[in-house]
Amino acid sequence: MPPKAKFTKEEIIETALKIVKTDGMEALTSRELGARLGSSARPVFTVFKNMDEVWQAVMEAAKTLYREYVKKGLTAERPFKGVGMQYILFSVDEPRLFQLLFMTEQPQIPDLSGVLPLIEESYQEILLSIQDDYGINKTLAEKLYRHLWIYTHGIATLCATQMCRFTGAEISSMITEVCTSLLKSIKECKNDD
Repeated sequence: MPPKAKFTKEEIIETALKIVKTDGMEALTSRELGARLGSSARPVFTVFKNMDEVWQAVMEAAKTLYREYVKKGLTAERPFKGVGMQYILFSVDEPRLFQLLFMTEQPQIPDLSGVLPLIEESYQEILLSIQDDYGINKTLAEKLYRHLWIYTHGIATLCATQMCRFTGAEISSMITEVCTSLLKSIKECKNDD
């Protein structure tokens, strides 16, 4: 009979996530996890086969937390702008998790058109919000999404790495200005075709 687990899976994941939030993924070791749980590392391995499983569980927990930000953004008056604001807020609130999810080298480098569907689980929902809110087709919505993601990712990266600080009003204004300019440009190009 296998030994009885001293800690639940949820307790271990919650503790592991706290380690990553404060010290980054590189600090998540079996020894550190055991120490934070107040035991040796052994009880961790009555629940998980190895540290790879723990790391995967932490990634999923980080994604779940990020999805809450996206969900909140999608309820904003302007859902696409709301998602952008929440993306940046996530980088401010959870800089280590933001770095883990959005600043980690990819095993294979996707081209620009493939990066958003790869990293954003809510891609289709966000894309539909753009089409509905701005009255543009899917191709133009994808173009707008890519451009504004590059812009918001830049702001979020500056925040997550503490290179720069912005107020919520500054971020809102910057996103509105860029989105308005891009929409105008996209619609003019569409009319020229």
